[in-house]
Amino acid sequence: MSEPPPDPEHRLSLSEILQDLCDESHASETLGELLTRFGRRAFGALLFVFAAPNLLPLPPGASTFLGAPLVLFTPQLAAGVSTPWMPQGWRERPFDMRALRGGFQRLLPVVRRIEHVSSARLTFLFGPVGDRMIGAVCTLLAFILMLPLLGGNLLPAATISVFAIALIQRDGLLALLGYVLAAISFGVLALAAGIIHRGIVSVVSGF
Repeated sequence: MSEPPPDPEHRLSLSEILQDLCDESHASETLGELLTRFGRRAFGALLFVFAAPNLLPLPPGASTFLGAPLVLFTPQLAAGVSTPWMPQGWRERPFDMRALRGGFQRLLPVVRRIEHVSSARLTFLFGPVGDRMIGAVCTLLAFILMLPLLGGNLLPAATISVFAIALIQRDGLLALLGYVLAAISFGVLALAAGIIHRGIVSVVSGF
């Protein structure tokens, strides 16, 4: 018995998926429909969709709203889950695409340039262990992304976006870049926490 042909949707690149989302005429799409659309690239595509918009000017509180799905999906990647899981209520909840399409259109040229120079390389950085390591790092970054820090979401969002493309392309060089950006993100957060702590101590000691 011959095997059924693969679903063409599963072979779409991230830029093609984003272009498809930008071209759709309907105003909303459920998260379940997004998950089905992304196919085998679900983890990478979901991470990008909810992380990359934070690189653009957004209204206050948007990073918390976009970070919530990341906090749900990244631990699953760290745990080695093969397909993202979400509560049924989330699957059926309409997701307003109008607010994100403009951002996707602005990000598309950047994604296409990255895809043009990206390829499957250093693939030993992926697999059961590598994917879990990326998931663990992205989980920490997702929690940082949700913090109400002015400008503090840019580095975590950029890092998760780089990891997302690395997962989709199986590009180990991009994954290494992601680890470097993650180290910088954690270092900046630690530095900011130290400055805040010293400021609080100096204020308290002044009384």
